[in-house]
Amino acid sequence: MFSRRIQQRARHLVTLLIQPLARLGVTPNMLTVLGLLISIMTAIIIAQGNLFVGGWLVLFAGIVDMFDGAMARVRDAATTFGAFLDSTLDRYSESIILLGLLVYALQHPRLQEPYWPIAGEQAWMITFIFVAGVGSLMVSYTKARAEGLGIECKTGLLARPERVIILALGLLTNTGIWALAILAVFSHVTAIERMVAVWRTIHDPALAKRQDSTNKKQSEKQDAGRDNRHERLTVVMNETQETDVHPLPTSVPPFTGGVSQE
Repeated sequence: MFSRRIQQRARHLVTLLIQPLARLGVTPNMLTVLGLLISIMTAIIIAQGNLFVGGWLVLFAGIVDMFDGAMARVRDAATTFGAFLDSTLDRYSESIILLGLLVYALQHPRLQEPYWPIAGEQAWMITFIFVAGVGSLMVSYTKARAEGLGIECKTGLLARPERVIILALGLLTNTGIWALAILAVFSHVTAIERMVAVWRTIHDPALAKRQDSTNKKQSEKQDAGRDNRHERLTVVMNETQETDVHPLPTSVPPFTGGVSQE
């Protein structure tokens, strides 16, 4: 939903904010795990009924979720496992927050939403939570499955940033049930959009050719990145071998007597 220009500006701003943390030695995977911990805390607060604070924490968790990718770019430390860990924990984070909303709904059998026109708010909210949870997983799965087939798939209305903002606004404005209804409907619309996009790419020769060209460029870029990292590692190893290092004696076990070079 957000335009590419908005996404680029957001990434640039996050990169500026993340640079001090990079100098402190914080790694991308640390920030990924931190985002999961914040989501757990957010779910607990929402389950206790403090939806307003929970809304701010949902936004904060979404911002932290952008930090790990920015940190990887700043430190040139992007790894395959880091990308896998980030995507996996994102699914856990989103599901955990929905679990907090489910616990909240179950604790309020006489739930009354001021702007919801249909009776039985608790049943509606529980239904929307379940459908939205399935929809968010399908949005992510369709993208991952397409990329596993070598097809880029970033189309659709509600990617993760949009879902985070909609849910946070719903909690902050006391319209959580409406936010969940929007997520329940349009997350599945997004999944269907991605299925249609993959079908069109496969059956349209022009799109398929363009996708093959994009995949080839990305593969060449990844190979070049690996070659550069290998060259830097080789230089560092050579410099280390050539450095005249004199061991220092120490009395702390098990290093008593220092380290001698053979």
